[in-house]
Amino acid sequence: MTKFTVRPMVLSDLPAVLAVQASCYAEALLEGQTALASRLALSPATCWVAHAPARRDTLAAYLFTHAWPEDSLPPLDGVLDHGWCQNAAPGTLTWFVHDMAVAPAGRGAGLAARLYAAAQAAAHDAGLRHSRLIAVQSAAPWWRRLGYAPVPAQMAARHAGKLAAYGASAVLMERTLAG
Repeated sequence: MTKFTVRPMVLSDLPAVLAVQASCYAEALLEGQTALASRLALSPATCWVAHAPARRDTLAAYLFTHAWPEDSLPPLDGVLDHGWCQNAAPGTLTWFVHDMAVAPAGRGAGLAARLYAAAQAAAHDAGLRHSRLIAVQSAAPWWRRLGYAPVPAQMAARHAGKLAAYGASAVLMERTLAG
């Protein structure tokens, strides 16, 4: 079995991230390098990758997460403005799990759980105690195993416009992080 190394993402990983993304997502969910770079710039401590040690240039998985205002959702494939985060009170932010993908070569190796645990530890260190995500492509059952649950219908309805960009089966989910 191949062993994988998990480490913080760096900007030079983005071309390989795009390749993994293309192997995992429907075309409507693909995001550009500029949008993903803005997420990495917003929170480098909570964006992670996995690769086989002998092939550092070939990624097996990635995860983008970042703090985000609790009362909104970030746009799919949108460049995130970083100005708001410098003045935001910690209690008004949620840890937003934006995108995780595991390439076929990395499946079955527990990489998703390892990436999530690394990013969650960094989010916890940053004082974030609540998390939200949008599950796509039938991933909601996997996220439920990590303690996420769909948000109440009226909350999801408030975000209907942004949720629609993620596809008809997208599920807005949330959880409280352990203190």
